[in-house]
Amino acid sequence: MQEFLNTIINWATHTGVKILIALIILFIAFKIINAVAKRFAKKFENNPKYDKTLTRTFLYAGKIVLKILVVICLIGYLGIETSGISALIASVGVAAGLAINGTLANLAGGVMILVTRPFKVDDLISAQGEEGIVEDIRICYTKIKTLDNKTVYLPNSALSTGTVINYTEKDLRRVDLEFSVGGNDPVKVRELLLDVCNKEEKVLQSPEPFARVTDYGAGNGIRITMRAWCKTEEYWDTYFNLLDAVKETFDANNIVVPFDQLDVHIKND
Repeated sequence: MQEFLNTIINWATHTGVKILIALIILFIAFKIINAVAKRFAKKFENNPKYDKTLTRTFLYAGKIVLKILVVICLIGYLGIETSGISALIASVGVAAGLAINGTLANLAGGVMILVTRPFKVDDLISAQGEEGIVEDIRICYTKIKTLDNKTVYLPNSALSTGTVINYTEKDLRRVDLEFSVGGNDPVKVRELLLDVCNKEEKVLQSPEPFARVTDYGAGNGIRITMRAWCKTEEYWDTYFNLLDAVKETFDANNIVVPFDQLDVHIKND
């Protein structure tokens, strides 16, 4: 029993102390890495000279690499042979790579997104049946916030090879609206729609607003299309402002908007 106690005491005063020191260093090192990364993030992300997308990605990858280096150094400090661990990690990495082929595809997709730049942080995109604002582009996935405030994680492999609609890449967007009118002069309606566009302050006059007859609906009157250009960030305000203004103008000028209806005739023998 005395020999066992001496072994425990000897382990506690040597190996145990080293493990405790290693854990303290690990905790402090991780805290410092996170604090430095956060400081750099604030410095670079608030500076318009630096790209927010690349800054976030490189800072995230840098944190992971530094933490791995700290762990490897502490393993060496504890006297564990790091060469064997490195070989083991490499072997596990190869096996894991073969097992998680989809993850590697996402990794390659993330690299392609950062190189080709189909979108960046803060862009409004539509992809894989989802629509939202890009919050972060990570190594294997892209995080977006939908318009109803949900968080969606999209795999980078699908984004790099699929169709992505970027709504905010261009400075201007076009508002397309269609109206059906019945029993009214289409020339007059066209003039009224152009007048609405001219009065709306968010509508740009270059390119010029457009309003023309585009179809003769069966039973639904004449279909007239109106197109107006605006700044991208003002798209939805312009869209709803035009709808409200057109409704008021149609009511003031007795423009009839036909609706689908069904006439039922009852025949009595």
